[in-house]
Amino acid sequence: MRPATRPLCLFALTLGSLVLTSCRTIRPGTPAPRTGDEIVVAGQFIHTGTRVVTWMEPGGYDAYRVERRFSPYAESSWEKTPEAVKKLGTPNRYSVRQNSLTPEEIERVRGGGWDLPKLQRVVDQFVVHYDVCGISKVCFNVLHDHRGLSVHFMLDLDGTIYQTLDLKERARHATTSNDRSVGIEIANMGAYPPGDTKVLDEWYHRDPAGRPYIKIPERLGDPMIYTKNFTGRPARAEPVRGTIQHTDLVQYDLTPEQYAALTKLTAALCRVFPKIVCDYPRGADRKLVTQKLPDEALRAYGGVLGHYHIQTNKTDPGPAFDWDRLIGGARRELGLPAFSDPVQ
Repeated sequence: MRPATRPLCLFALTLGSLVLTSCRTIRPGTPAPRTGDEIVVAGQFIHTGTRVVTWMEPGGYDAYRVERRFSPYAESSWEKTPEAVKKLGTPNRYSVRQNSLTPEEIERVRGGGWDLPKLQRVVDQFVVHYDVCGISKVCFNVLHDHRGLSVHFMLDLDGTIYQTLDLKERARHATTSNDRSVGIEIANMGAYPPGDTKVLDEWYHRDPAGRPYIKIPERLGDPMIYTKNFTGRPARAEPVRGTIQHTDLVQYDLTPEQYAALTKLTAALCRVFPKIVCDYPRGADRKLVTQKLPDEALRAYGGVLGHYHIQTNKTDPGPAFDWDRLIGGARRELGLPAFSDPVQ
């Protein structure tokens, strides 16, 4: 290279470096876009591949707030709540996961200072509930405004997932498993004895072609479904009959949209929390356990499970819940062997 051209080349390289550097520079005050599928785990955004509305967004449900979400605003403050709702003895509907932490660790996290590795050490269960409310709006009203309870996620009829708390929080949804679990309430009217289906008859109707669809009662007002004019249909046309906790029950299935979203979320949680094994509780015959796990087995279990695996007085997510559809789909998302192969 001739001496006269070397300065020009160096100038070009320097200019190129400045251009690249300026392209990578983040200007203060620039919004960081969210794609809309992220969940919040110890302050980090984690992609799921399905629509998620967090408590921080318009249309979300915020379990951090102490006022009642669905009472008149002037009457909703915590100061006015104890007199209106006797069951609410504390303004907080959540607490700190502390059972497996040392006193020093509790001091670090009590103000919110969780890191992901510590949370991964603690969380090993994903608990599935049906809400017996039919829609997520009513579910949050019941949990937050009337019972002083909480859950990390709610899954509405259209497949929209609502996150109400960071997963670092100890939500109140599954008694003895609260410290170690993530929970989800699925919009579904639940399961009933075959001779007592009046609740199902109110919610499930048939169109002229004989196909079942969900008709949300007008008494509930605006259902606040994310997808406008959405009509939900159970994944199976007929009610499913089965035995949970040694009791004969009948239930309509979830919607296909709910299964699709729950599959994505389950896969994401199993990837983020390695101690959540992507499987459901099985007996010696490798079939689904349909009653509460023995205490010792529950203590040892890490994976996806139903509320009825934890408490004898619960039957959710019910006999219609298709465990193989959920876990099989989530395992495919994770690239794990199918059920015909050895379960890992």
